Amino acid sequence: MTDIVQNPFTITPGTVQPGQRRVRAFSAGDLVADAVAPLLVWEHPYYPQFFFLERDLEAELEPASEGPRSKVLGPSELFDVVIGERVLPKAARRFPKAPTEAMREAFTLTWSSFDTWLEEDQVVFTHARSPYVRIDALASSRHVRVVLNGEVVADSSRPVVLYETGLGPRYYLPRVDVRMDLFTPTTTQSHCPYKGTASYWSLAVGDTEIADVLCGYETPLPEAAKVAGMVAFLPEKDAALEFWVDGVRIG
Repeated sequence: MTDIVQNPFTITPGTVQPGQRRVRAFSAGDLVADAVAPLLVWEHPYYPQFFFLERDLEAELEPASEGPRSKVLGPSELFDVVIGERVLPKAARRFPKAPTEAMREAFTLTWSSFDTWLEEDQVVFTHARSPYVRIDALASSRHVRVVLNGEVVADSSRPVVLYETGLGPRYYLPRVDVRMDLFTPTTTQSHCPYKGTASYWSLAVGDTEIADVLCGYETPLPEAAKVAGMVAFLPEKDAALEFWVDGVRIG
């Protein structure tokens, strides 16, 4: 069965496509960029960056310095973003020798320099969302059993299986089906533009401790609302953790 493609989803770095959603960026309540169809540019295969034409920018741009060279987009130029009397240093970038001519006069804005990003009227977190990523959270009756050092730490026949484009399925379990007394919350957080902000727990059984092996979303974004308050194991964290689905060990 080696001819079956396991993960066909890839976007080639350097890909440039016209967007189809209105995108806006704000700083301290001031509108900085507003484009009905910004360019989507993949500098790496995971998610795109928004690129705006000068006519889509409500702020002034002032040349700042040369920027880092991109392996796929070439040399870059950095610009200060001037909003009235405020200056956001080096918060815009341009690639004047990019392989795709359409983007040579376009600018991308440093995501973290702006406090609010909108696609249409929905806030976008962490980074631009790929139009090719889909989230499906499906109720299931598959039997999930998790064991560490012979101790059953979770047993559930009512998971919600979360499928995300390009990733393997993740099994979210009700907390009452997990030995939460064996877990300790950590300060670790991760942020996803499709699911929201995740919290983590470490697991200790006997002399074995696995850090950040359990995660969950208290208030997920709408696409992942079905996993609110549930928790998922990350079996790839440690080979000692046995993760079984319908009697088959995975992970």
